[in-house]
Amino acid sequence: MLDVRSVSVYYGKVQAVAGISVYVNEGEIVAVLGANGAGKTTLLRAISGLQRPDFGEISFGNLRIDRLSPADIVRAGIIHVPEGRKLFPDMSVMDNLIMGAYLRKDKAGISRDLEIVFDLFPVLKTRAGSPARTLSGGEQQMLSIGRGLMAKPKVLMLDEYSLGLAPIVTEQIGEAIKTINRSGVGVLLVEQHTHLALSLASRGYVIETGRVVLEGQSAELHNSELVKDAYLGD
Repeated sequence: MLDVRSVSVYYGKVQAVAGISVYVNEGEIVAVLGANGAGKTTLLRAISGLQRPDFGEISFGNLRIDRLSPADIVRAGIIHVPEGRKLFPDMSVMDNLIMGAYLRKDKAGISRDLEIVFDLFPVLKTRAGSPARTLSGGEQQMLSIGRGLMAKPKVLMLDEYSLGLAPIVTEQIGEAIKTINRSGVGVLLVEQHTHLALSLASRGYVIETGRVVLEGQSAELHNSELVKDAYLGD
């Protein structure tokens, strides 16, 4: 479904991503692992059109997307939930959710998807009229993911969703991600929390200094000496 081929990204003379190739099949959860600064976020920004690749190609189905605008990539069905949530803090929870559907015209479908989001994250329905800034960190992360779902994604890209969250909240959101995936949405999960990512994903990639240094099934990565030494502390 999503195919990233030999993509490189530079910031000035600094190469942040160096010939990365990854893919996400329909209905798959794929993890991208690596330390802070490894190039994971830049990879997501390249896929979502926020940072144009200098080399390589990105395709989604039969559509080449690496020269499309971010809005056209959203229209194609790829949604990026960024690190740090990036909510509209003074807007209500409901208005933040509706903003996620800003490219959609199907009012009945938007209403149905709102109910799906509220089923996944009941607290958002309870707090629908509250400003986003009044939510806890975990609730804000739920809202950020919910806003992404309102765009009706085919692939949902999540950047460090567990960052700064309590373990019980991380687990709740992890269960929601599984439910989202079971509905047919592919997930590309960028995480420093390696145990968490590998528990959710079927496959994964390990990135170091902008390059893929290891890839495979989650069980294989979990048992890899490189992953154990560098990321699991085993």
